Amino acid sequence: MRPFLLIGILLIVVGIAGLAFNGFTYTTNDEVAKVGPLTATAERDHNVFISPYAGIAAIVIGGVLILVGRRRV
Repeated sequence: MRPFLLIGILLIVVGIAGLAFNGFTYTTNDEVAKVGPLTATAERDHNVFISPYAGIAAIVIGGVLILVGRRRV
């Protein structure tokens, strides 16, 4: 498969997923206190927001790459 087509399809899939989910959350364990051999940790949630404009841009750029890939036969 040609590289422009593959990258274009991948960008369209990522753009649709970005529009569908609007972001994701991940958890980290942070060390809060340490007293001698004892440690206290806390789980913290981090939210990452994905702009709808980024998803739309990925879909448009993916479509352009597919068109360019089809013309370069």
